[in-house]
Formats: sequence, structure tokens, C-alpha cells
Amino acid sequence: MSFTDDRTLTRPIKLFDAVSAARKAFNQLATDDRLGLLQVVYENMDGPISPAATGAARLQFAQGLLTKVKTLSQSEQLDFMRNLTDCRDTPMTRSYGILTRNTKLAFWFQLSEMMRSGTVLGVPSDHQLSQGAQEVFDMIVALEFGQRISFLRQVVTDMGYESPE
Repeated sequence: MSFTDDRTLTRPIKLFDAVSAARKAFNQLATDDRLGLLQVVYENMDGPISPAATGAARLQFAQGLLTKVKTLSQSEQLDFMRNLTDCRDTPMTRSYGILTRNTKLAFWFQLSEMMRSGTVLGVPSDHQLSQGAQEVFDMIVALEFGQRISFLRQVVTDMGYESPE
């Protein structure tokens, strides 16, 4: 006979549910709302989102793609980010699709830094989140730091294009 302590199971399930709920709500947003929200989340994290936290050692695998993004016109950069978010099949989204989960997280950290510095087209400073995006942002803010990383990792892993095998 085995015994379980329900108290030990309740908290992890609730934490998982909160991340899953935020992810589901995020995925229901329009493309541009998801892009804007991602940048706002990266800019407002209250913890050390850094290359070390996101898998910097693996960023070398994404460096070529990041370099390519920098060389695009602003219009092409926006198209790439929209295609990435919408999982469209393009050569660049396929390049992203083959990256590992942690490398994708590191890619978005670096992309966010490039947006912040103006190297890559970012969300305008006067941008206001839509009501739906603000609600998702509030869900994300309510998560603990580790949950936010888990949320980001799941969301960016969903992006890109992976050809069916």
C-alpha cells in the first residue's frame, strides 16, 4: 500500500496551471500583440534575465541568424519576427526551428537586447499594450521568476518552423 500527501502535489500542479494558462492566453493574442508583449516582458522582468540564465553558451548556434536579422531592413525584420511568431515556413524560420529550447530562449534575450539598443526594430517607446495583451502581461507578472522563465521558454519554443519528419 502506498500513501500520498496531497499537500505536496497541489502546489506544483497549480504552478504548472498558471504557466499553462498564461501560455494559452498568450497564444490567443494577435501576432503583433505577442511580439509587443514579449519585448515588454523581457524589459520588465524583475530578475536576472541574462545570457547566463538563458543559455549563453548555446547562443553561438544562433549567432548567424541574429547577424542575418541585423542586416535586414526594418520592414524585413518585422516580417521575420511575424513569420517566426506565426510559425510560417521561411528559410530563416526554419533556421530558428532547429535551435534547442534553451538556444531559442537565448536568441530572444539577445533579440530583445538588440531591440532595446535600436540595432533591430523594436516596439515604439510610446506603444501601449492592447487590453488582451495587458491581461496576459498581468498573468505573467503574477508568476514567480522561475515560472516566468518557464513561460518564456515554452512560448519561444513554440515559434519558428520545424519541418515534419
